[in-house]
Amino acid sequence: MHSWGDRLAVATPERSYAYRELFAFVRARQIDAARLPPGSVVSIEGDYGPHSIATFLALIDAGHVAVPLSPDSSRQHESFLELASVEFRVKLEAVDDGRVSIEPTGRTAEHPLYSTLREQRHPGLVLFSSGSTGQPKAALHDLSRLLAKFQTARRCYRTLVFLLLDHIGGVNTLLYTLSNGGAVVIAKNRSPSAVCDAIERHRVELLPTSPTFLNLLVLSGQCDTRDFDSLSLITYGTEPMPPSTLERACRAFPKARFLQTYGLTELGILRSQSRESNSLWVRVGGEDFDCKVVSERLWIRARSAMLGYLNAPSPFDADGFFDTGDLVETDGEWIRFLGRTSDVINVGGSKVYPAEVESVLLQMENVTDVVVFGEPHALTGQIVTATIRLGRPESSDEFKVRMRRFCAERLAPFKLPAKIRVVTEPIHSARFKRVRQHEPIRA
Repeated sequence: MHSWGDRLAVATPERSYAYRELFAFVRARQIDAARLPPGSVVSIEGDYGPHSIATFLALIDAGHVAVPLSPDSSRQHESFLELASVEFRVKLEAVDDGRVSIEPTGRTAEHPLYSTLREQRHPGLVLFSSGSTGQPKAALHDLSRLLAKFQTARRCYRTLVFLLLDHIGGVNTLLYTLSNGGAVVIAKNRSPSAVCDAIERHRVELLPTSPTFLNLLVLSGQCDTRDFDSLSLITYGTEPMPPSTLERACRAFPKARFLQTYGLTELGILRSQSRESNSLWVRVGGEDFDCKVVSERLWIRARSAMLGYLNAPSPFDADGFFDTGDLVETDGEWIRFLGRTSDVINVGGSKVYPAEVESVLLQMENVTDVVVFGEPHALTGQIVTATIRLGRPESSDEFKVRMRRFCAERLAPFKLPAKIRVVTEPIHSARFKRVRQHEPIRA
């Protein structure tokens, strides 16, 4: 950082910071970190900003365990603090506000995995799973393992940080950008308009995001009126990409290359290569990862794998492989993600992958978003249900007729939605990921 001097390091909606300024912030936070007991477990509560980034880096340098908590998960903060046995809380009220408070919680982190880190004097990172199938799991990483991949210099980008710091993709984006002398660009918020403003203003080159947000961005119409000439790479992950969304995005950003990324909270982010920008076939792995496919399920062994869960048994088999729960089809060394095992709908013994049905529905006029999932049924085991968000008001009965005619020409009969719900409110999470609801809904 010191050697990069006046090069742009962080750009917020309010002002820009050079590497020498970020370096100074880190040095100031190092003084605070040095006052804490060795191997302390410390939460960082706030959104991206020069001071939250500096605090994160200072905690790493001092060998502490960082527990990033974003504002989007504020309702869960108390439970997260308890699960991670956080000993000190760092609260950052505003992106550009340099005032940092460190408050003791009165807890003592005594988990054996923490003891392992302290004995080795390695920094740690705690990230939480989504908890879609129960209580969130607290995954503890040895950060020295995650940092190892960034010792090799790679291309420098001006990057808009879209995935949050308490997400493995957000951590990976931040470390990649800073380790290569890139610029971290922070949008005012995560709306299409604010993201476009940041891309234009700061000449962003790399946009890492989710399929759901890409869909909203294309539908917003901003792609036709904005200057996106600087944007050379768009990466997407966190959920299956509907083919129709990828096709639209490629047309909207003809000068950008699209790359599918893949990673898990428990393993880190793998290196990936898409067969083509408009292809969902991807090659994942790298020198630190071993991959295998068993009965369509993807298993991965990684050097950067977490030490374990703080509140659950180890998920690794005897050989160190982790069952990702992702179903894939293969074509030599290329794979295509079909969906999560838990999301597959079984209709009378036939498999239905939600992403396939969603891709068809998203091609319909007036459909802005859709979530497909299974609902129990006495005769077929499950039926396909869909929650659909429309762009403008439309009679529910008329839409259902129109939808069934449209889908009948493109989907097998057992894949047709048997129940639908038309809504006007967003059907994605605050992190722009589809929320698959598994409770029964009315026809």
